[in-house]
Amino acid sequence: MEPFKIHILGCGSALPTLRHFSSMQVVECRGKLFMIDCGEGAQLQIRRSGLSFERLGHIFISHIHGDHCFGLIGLISTFGLLGRTATLNVHAPAELQPMLQAQLDLFFNYDIGYKVEFHPVDTTQQQVIYEDRSLTVESIPLEHRMPCCGFLFREKPTLPHIRRDMIDMYEIPISQINNIKSGLGYTLPDGTYIEHERLVTEADKPRSYAYCSDTRYMPRLHEMISGVDTLYHESTYAHDKLESAAKYCHSTAAQAAQVARDAHAGKLLLGHYSARYADENILLEEAKKVFDNSYLTNEMDIFDVK
Repeated sequence: MEPFKIHILGCGSALPTLRHFSSMQVVECRGKLFMIDCGEGAQLQIRRSGLSFERLGHIFISHIHGDHCFGLIGLISTFGLLGRTATLNVHAPAELQPMLQAQLDLFFNYDIGYKVEFHPVDTTQQQVIYEDRSLTVESIPLEHRMPCCGFLFREKPTLPHIRRDMIDMYEIPISQINNIKSGLGYTLPDGTYIEHERLVTEADKPRSYAYCSDTRYMPRLHEMISGVDTLYHESTYAHDKLESAAKYCHSTAAQAAQVARDAHAGKLLLGHYSARYADENILLEEAKKVFDNSYLTNEMDIFDVK
């Protein structure tokens, strides 16, 4: 099974601390890299992580609060300095486009060496905003103080696995492998028919990852991400700050856990911590009371989606 990993580059909220960078992650799926949010210092964090700048082709911005997008122009500049030629695709609320274009015009009034293509995202709709042969990315409408959405990464189903022992036993030529993977059986030279099911094992179950930050608690959010394998949900506050969470359109750790529980998620990743917490274990303990398979995120953590 090919890697499907979440690389945590930053998990802080609007007031960065010495412990945390602002929000940013990289999703690694079937050989491709996708960035979600792009806080300050993004290029530094990517370099520290050991991830390839060249393999990063798409950046998804949830909303235009600075802790989610202030690192974008710096990363674009770094790409240019590294000699990038491939197009960089930015998927974000439409409000970001004029600001990004103004920065590009101001700082790069010469040829940067590659194209930055902007794809506006309708934050009010759950819809596919990116698709290739191996996965789709859907927007997830969220409720924040400005237009905001999350992102749902879903692998596409793969073909079943060939049973090498059966192929060797029946001396089936390599030219027939794709036909068998596609659902056909095989007829031996003596006329014996070997059923498809004997020649393969089941395909790997498609995996999924949902990123939900920033948002107030949404009682029906679980319906949009039902059955997700791994969920990242903001947990800015503990329950004692429930009133602040509602006022500033954020969530508590317990509320994040409720979403994970109701979505029947495989595991929950917590993040976007308020700077008021010197020890985020208070958030983890709160979440675990509702959804046991909960984890804190920290910079340079890597989580497998499964």
